[in-house]
Amino acid sequence: MYRVAEKDRLVVERLPGEAGATVTLGDVLMIVDDGEAPKIGGDVGQAAVFAEILGHKRGKKILVFKKKRRKNYRRTRGHRQALTELRISGISLSGERPAERSDGPGISAGAESAPETVAAAAAAPETAKDEE
Repeated sequence: MYRVAEKDRLVVERLPGEAGATVTLGDVLMIVDDGEAPKIGGDVGQAAVFAEILGHKRGKKILVFKKKRRKNYRRTRGHRQALTELRISGISLSGERPAERSDGPGISAGAESAPETVAAAAAAPETAKDEE
């Protein structure tokens, strides 16, 4: 679960899609607008968070060490988690993709005039679509 706002960057577990593609995160749990009461549960209904994939990378290496004492059993393995870096391009209460402004890709039309919206969304994408 992540708390996000428009133009935020975050790193999540690997999501399918190429760099530059847009993903829709549909499992929104709560939405908070400036000056309004938070919308929770049934109030968020079809809300969605739209994010642009900035790239894929791998996390820090961790070592997994197993041992059974007095049995001469030792195993060491390493693991690096596959990660995806996202930039939040819009948050929509209706679940519709926000219109893009002409001054930059991935920014919703009313980002400056509308109050800042914060959403808590699960990282599983609802759909993965290319922005072509």
